[in-house]
Amino acid sequence: MNIILLRPEDWLDSSTVELRDRRHVHIRDVLKPQIGSSLKVGKLGGARGTGVVTKLTHDESQLTISLPQPPPPRHAFDIALALPRPKMLRRVLRTTAEMGVEHLHLIHGARVEKSFWQSPLLQPGRLAEALQAGLERSGDTVPPQVHMHRFFKPFIEDTAPALLKDRHGWIAHQTAAEPLSRAKGKALVMLGPEGGFVPFELELAESIGFTGGHLGSRTLSVDTALAAALSQALG
Repeated sequence: MNIILLRPEDWLDSSTVELRDRRHVHIRDVLKPQIGSSLKVGKLGGARGTGVVTKLTHDESQLTISLPQPPPPRHAFDIALALPRPKMLRRVLRTTAEMGVEHLHLIHGARVEKSFWQSPLLQPGRLAEALQAGLERSGDTVPPQVHMHRFFKPFIEDTAPALLKDRHGWIAHQTAAEPLSRAKGKALVMLGPEGGFVPFELELAESIGFTGGHLGSRTLSVDTALAAALSQALG
């Protein structure tokens, strides 16, 4: 945990928070601060700064908070990802949060099992928990906004055109003529399931302006492909 994320219910007054949950346990047992020590904190969804420890017991921590720093900048790429199996989804959520993705679109596809949409991980509370793990690792405060699209064709024909008004669209597949490394500036990058997009899906996406882009000749797992795609726009 590289930042202590603060929620609205933590505040005792305008400058003091009290923690009694796993964040307190982390402070007490891992960070082991002294009274007066400064810890890195951030308001969930907002600014970052420091918390000065004013009270530390077995059951609670109290911190005096100062939040002068804005959140880190957002990643240039938004992601549209074919919904992976639940175990993989948890890693995907954490990675998008770590990398500062602003919008994550989870989409259906011909090779996405319908049962994946029944995963408890898609419930709001579980989603927030998985995203927060990524924020805590990277020192960010703003989680990705997660949008769910249970039908591929309506996403491409009805939703994607509006998403492409201020950015270019790329769809990743191995047979693409261009490497995804040519993606510059703001983009919406589509990543398929481990079996890839079927020809109909590729043709439909390209018909509205998506450009095919490859990540090399190797077949990658979903989480590796996601990290590789996002790394194209780092720095």
